Amino acid sequence: MRIAGDWLTHGATQRFCAALVGAGYRALFVGGCVRNALLGVPVADIDLSTDARPETVSALAEAAGFRVVPTGVDHGTVTVIAEGVPHEVTTFRRDVETFGRHATIAFSEDVAEDAARRDFTMNALYAEPSGEVIDPLGGLPDLIARRVRFVGDASQRIREDYLRILRFFRFHAIYGDPSGGLDAEGLAACAALADGIEQLSRERVGAEMRKLLSAADPAPSVAAMDRAGVLRHVLPGADPRALPVLVHLEDGRAPDWLCRLASLGGEEAAERLRLSRADTLALAKLRSAVVAGASPAELGYRLGCRLGAGAVLVRAALLEAPPPSGWEEALARGAAARFPLRAADLMPALEGPALGARLRELEERWIASDFQLTRDALLG
Repeated sequence: MRIAGDWLTHGATQRFCAALVGAGYRALFVGGCVRNALLGVPVADIDLSTDARPETVSALAEAAGFRVVPTGVDHGTVTVIAEGVPHEVTTFRRDVETFGRHATIAFSEDVAEDAARRDFTMNALYAEPSGEVIDPLGGLPDLIARRVRFVGDASQRIREDYLRILRFFRFHAIYGDPSGGLDAEGLAACAALADGIEQLSRERVGAEMRKLLSAADPAPSVAAMDRAGVLRHVLPGADPRALPVLVHLEDGRAPDWLCRLASLGGEEAAERLRLSRADTLALAKLRSAVVAGASPAELGYRLGCRLGAGAVLVRAALLEAPPPSGWEEALARGAAARFPLRAADLMPALEGPALGARLRELEERWIASDFQLTRDALLG
């Protein structure tokens, strides 16, 4: 079996591979680029694996006129920039001893040893520069079946890095068979070792949840996380029941992971997922709007089209009811509306807190009029 793609046949990429092969080393594409090429989805990152040591990779790349960045030399990784295209190149490795996320590794000359330390079988696929696929662990049938399965012993893989629990659910949401369940052995291992999530940095957990909730339909995976006792370690108090309803109501809209997060509820989401200041503010606005019960038009005015639409859909999902008729038109009308008064219109008669209170009162009247009251009518 062969893979193909512009990224594979790119001149600089092939020249770099030729430099390694010409010196007697292997140059194998690995991981996501091979997986995605086989699935026919876009390739974002180019990773290579080789039996050449990092210093040899660097020397050969520089001799070929490419720039080298020592991104992780201690772990066998350098990044080769070939005509603006980054190639992350890692020497074959085997684990000597593992300590959660950190491991003592030794370089290897055996691609099977390198494959054995990867997370999922669908990520342990390699390809020659010609595109010929190499499958050291028999992971190709899993990829074809859209089955996310840990390499070797699932519990051991998870103990090497507890983030793999969340990656298991995320990979199922993106690459798994939508009509099939999660791998039983992997699911059982995730459930048994869920406490390990507490050891992870919140930034890593938040980044993984963002990717999961951005999948086309993360609802089955999130429901499985809940049943396995994993979700409570990520977001205590979260309830996934509204998520499949929200995905259905989105009806072809681009996934909005923040709206999906809002539908889950949960305690201290911003802190536990280490959200950015902007995302924290947006999530708070969404949750407040859902509870407040404002009309779609008012939501459009106060939140804009994106967050306003999210609030309408999240509220409908939580109520398990369709959004109100004509909500999109009302939302757009509100988003385009501009309050006709300014503070200066009420000065100097009013100032300070009294001025702010009067402006809010008049704004409420204007909104209640469906944005029809004019400046003169409001001041009259």
